[in-house]
Amino acid sequence: MSDPAVQRAAERAARDSYGRLLAILSARTHDIAASEDALADAFARALERWPSDGIPVQPDAWLLSVARHRKLDAWRHTRVQDAATQSLLLLAGEVDEGTTDGAAVPDERLRLLFVCAHPAIDAAARAPLMLQTVLGLDAARMAGAFLTAPATLGQRLVRAKARIRATGIPFEYPQARDLPQRLQDVLDGIYAAYGTGWDDVDGADALPRGLTAEAIDLCRILCGLMPNEPEPLGLLALMLFCESRAAARRSETGAYVPLDQQDPLRWDPDLLAEAERCLRLASDMKSLGAYQLEAAIQSAHCERRVGAPVAPEVLVSLYEGLLALRPSIGAQVSRACALANARGPEIGLRALEAIPALEVANYQPFWAARAHLLAAGGARSASRQAYDRAIGLSASAAVRAYLHAMSDRL
Repeated sequence: MSDPAVQRAAERAARDSYGRLLAILSARTHDIAASEDALADAFARALERWPSDGIPVQPDAWLLSVARHRKLDAWRHTRVQDAATQSLLLLAGEVDEGTTDGAAVPDERLRLLFVCAHPAIDAAARAPLMLQTVLGLDAARMAGAFLTAPATLGQRLVRAKARIRATGIPFEYPQARDLPQRLQDVLDGIYAAYGTGWDDVDGADALPRGLTAEAIDLCRILCGLMPNEPEPLGLLALMLFCESRAAARRSETGAYVPLDQQDPLRWDPDLLAEAERCLRLASDMKSLGAYQLEAAIQSAHCERRVGAPVAPEVLVSLYEGLLALRPSIGAQVSRACALANARGPEIGLRALEAIPALEVANYQPFWAARAHLLAAGGARSASRQAYDRAIGLSASAAVRAYLHAMSDRL
């Protein structure tokens, strides 16, 4: 039977250090898949040995050492070329030197994010590759965020890792001239990580609960590295606005509470203030981007805390600006809801129905919005059908219970 303390220590190491460990292991060999295997083996050995040997003072350094030797053994077993083996031995020397003092494992997460954003990698695989390599998410957990079947996403990830290994993509920060091309993908990867954690409203899994903090931490580091870029600040503001409302998403009984019904007094004023500062700094750079617009939308929603909700038509304009900059299904659905609030449910429904059916067939927010607008327009039977579809597409028990209650009221 597993030791709970050991299990917690291993989970904490995975949550805090997985991306850094994987980046270090992959830095010289460029073989992410082999590094993932070695790291998985190290975690398995930790669960076997820590109950009897004790939890190391530096669990991440212990895991890195075991994984490094696992890779050395694997390469020696297959009799690879001397140059590759020498690279691993050099890596071993660097790791040993780096783990003798208090700072056992350097923060290499951003380096790995930029590797995953290399233009030689398929664009559709870049953000999910970041989530898997830096944060340890599997294809099944990520598929919903990218509106893709798990098997399809898994194949993309396999091909992307093979591409990194075959082409020897360098594990380094891009040159200044390449930065704009890669930065957008890095931001998208960070936001996808945040969204994956945010969607876990039930909080049943320790990993998603840590993803929001991990994403915000990565974005803070990115803002420090690139202080003259407005979009990292826009993304940080967006996440902080959302995070400020985290405590208000559940009632005292644990029920899901949508944004328009939340108690603003439960929002975190410090996070809201920091979000507003980041948004102002980004705005002062006079280079509008999609994440800044999304943050502005969240800022408008949060004005309710001071009794000054934004005019519905202003939200419509903000969503239309967002769609002009960067079209997405989520923005289209949100614009339809804003139109419904400003001009009536029939106008909102027409905007929803203008979205290609195949693109929203399995998109839960579309069906929840459609159910709400149909109910507002008096189409109860169609509304119930849409609620049923939304309930079937929701992975959260709390959200399902909320949608069931809305349907039952009809």
